[in-house]
Amino acid sequence: MPGYKHPCRYCGKLVASDANVCPFCGKGTPTGSLRCPKCKSPIEEGWRNCSHCGLLLETTCPQCKKTTFFGPNCQHCGAVLTYVDPNQGKKK
Repeated sequence: MPGYKHPCRYCGKLVASDANVCPFCGKGTPTGSLRCPKCKSPIEEGWRNCSHCGLLLETTCPQCKKTTFFGPNCQHCGAVLTYVDPNQGKKK
């Protein structure tokens, strides 16, 4: 049985509710709430820091070099943004 589809937050076309990428516009996290890349708590566009872990939610886009909200894509040029945990690979 097919699931319900929801409008993509970026282009408005209907996509599967569990889609990680919109098949129409190619942007990530097309449905549901945005999540902090570090602790996975819900975040909102425009926030400066995550309300749970305090992670700075502004970053410099690797493509256009402008400061942008850390969503799935740069607000200025649309480049895909990825989060690399600075503690990844370090021994605890």
